[in-house]
Amino acid sequence: MPIGLFILLAIIGLPLLEILVFVEVGSEIGAVPTVLLTIATAVAGSLMLRLQGLSLLRRVRAEMDRGQVPGEDIMQGALIVVASVLLLIPGFVTDALGLLLFVPPLRAAIARIMVRNAKVTVVRAGARRKGQGEGVVDLDRDDWADIDGDGKGGRGPDGSSPWRGQIGDGRSDRP
Repeated sequence: MPIGLFILLAIIGLPLLEILVFVEVGSEIGAVPTVLLTIATAVAGSLMLRLQGLSLLRRVRAEMDRGQVPGEDIMQGALIVVASVLLLIPGFVTDALGLLLFVPPLRAAIARIMVRNAKVTVVRAGARRKGQGEGVVDLDRDDWADIDGDGKGGRGPDGSSPWRGQIGDGRSDRP
């Protein structure tokens, strides 16, 4: 099935399913308890995000301190956020999906599948290209111009930078 059709069905089908379940639950337990139950699941989602999210952040930090890439834990964190959003959305179907994502073994299994199927490129912080030093600005030939035509790359007769003042008027706004 094409992804566009799947998204269209989700956009149309999920609200219809939520309305159907709301009507059924409301007819069984009443309107006020149904609304209170919806509010309670939103509060529970917020609390679970805080509790499980903080413990997950500690695990991610510990793995990074050991020099390991916390791929699965990062995916679990993303799934916790998705679970919380699902619990905040009014509706019992999204609440059920959100609660399922808060179950650690199920969430870990989903995260493992996602990590296994993901294409990841690790970029090390502070990596430099060969020959590049501190304070070097690497420009292509098209990124700069010799505005004086003297071969000095736009420097003034005293070697000063043309960027000190306004280019072309000879004045300097700075000392």
